[in-house]
Amino acid sequence: MTKLLDRPLKAFAIYSLLILIISIPAYFFVVDFIWLEELDEQNWLTLEHTKRRLQNLQLKAEEIDKLDEIWGSLQPGASLTPWDSTLARKDSIYEIMRSNEFDVENGMDRFRGLQSFIAINGQPYRITIETNVEEADETLFAIALVTFFFFILLLIGLIYLNKRIALSTWKPFKMILQTLKSFDLSRDEKIELAETNIYEFEELNHVLRTLVDKNISTYQQQKAFTENASHELQTPIALLKSRLDLLLQEKEVSPQISELLGGIEAPLSRLSRINKNLLLLAKVENYQYESQERIDIKTSVQNALSLFEDYFMDKKLSIKSSLDEIKHINANAFLLETLVYNLLSNAVRHTPFGGNIIITVKDDNLMIANSGAEALNSQRLFKRFSTVTKERIGSGLGLAIVKEITIKYGWCIVYRFQDNFHSFSVSF
Repeated sequence: MTKLLDRPLKAFAIYSLLILIISIPAYFFVVDFIWLEELDEQNWLTLEHTKRRLQNLQLKAEEIDKLDEIWGSLQPGASLTPWDSTLARKDSIYEIMRSNEFDVENGMDRFRGLQSFIAINGQPYRITIETNVEEADETLFAIALVTFFFFILLLIGLIYLNKRIALSTWKPFKMILQTLKSFDLSRDEKIELAETNIYEFEELNHVLRTLVDKNISTYQQQKAFTENASHELQTPIALLKSRLDLLLQEKEVSPQISELLGGIEAPLSRLSRINKNLLLLAKVENYQYESQERIDIKTSVQNALSLFEDYFMDKKLSIKSSLDEIKHINANAFLLETLVYNLLSNAVRHTPFGGNIIITVKDDNLMIANSGAEALNSQRLFKRFSTVTKERIGSGLGLAIVKEITIKYGWCIVYRFQDNFHSFSVSF
């Protein structure tokens, strides 16, 4: 994952590299053009000086031939040759590729030449001067090497400046981030953000303060409503159950009425469980179980197993457990016990008569598996009041509570169906 500060640096470095690569041929053509201009100027100056000297010397034809031979041997490509007076005489510049007589081993070289005409003793002569041009590949390599060197310097400078500027510019942002990480909504405290002279970060501070204040208010209202609603619901439910128990104990109640009252008791008990589970779920979501301690998972599992012994016997279930000696985790004791209890309760309810339940605690993993006929819908498994089987058993909130507890602590829960066994694995 790329850091925010590195993204513009990376883009700028790539852009700079592309520009510098494109600049290499541009530099070459510019340097080559300037170099040729300088050579042409130098050739013209040499030519004009040579013309004046030749005209002043008043040489004879034999002397001119001798001079041409000596001059050609001293400076290959230079010549002074007679010219037909009937032909046109026009100065010209040319380029030619030929071997350098002073450096034959390196192959062909590029030469820049200048041709002009001069009259000596009434006889026209063509005078030629050639100058060796710097090798193109050598020039290109030198430019590329220098460009790459300066790109490295530019990149080092950008990285250094980026880090120096980032330390001061992004310091307020890091302080804001640290404050948000340590902020706890359940403490009912206003968030304290450090003042900054950077406009964007000060605007961010203002927006965060407003948002957090609204969330604190909403959280407190939701918390109060949940507690009040649960309390107000639980009281009449408990009253109804007690009155119902009294009616069932009456001797004068007819069998028909007794059957009707029994039918009322089951949904009333389910309503009570739903109310308690909704309250628990709300408390978990609202961070009301913040106390933590080191808990032995093995002990939590054994305590839960002891609560279900009668159910195991009634359904003739085969229980197999493999528990590591000691495995401690940091969590709220009540929430861990609730997680284990709900998973075990789910396994007991959905295991057929005479089925098998396997409980394993190993390393950082708790696995509870039970025999079953077909796989469950994993997409709806942890949703509230979702129906994954044809039978309507329990409150429909047990696995939702388990999921919420795992989210709270960053644990991972996975459902699998393999070899006619449903399994829930929690990785701590």
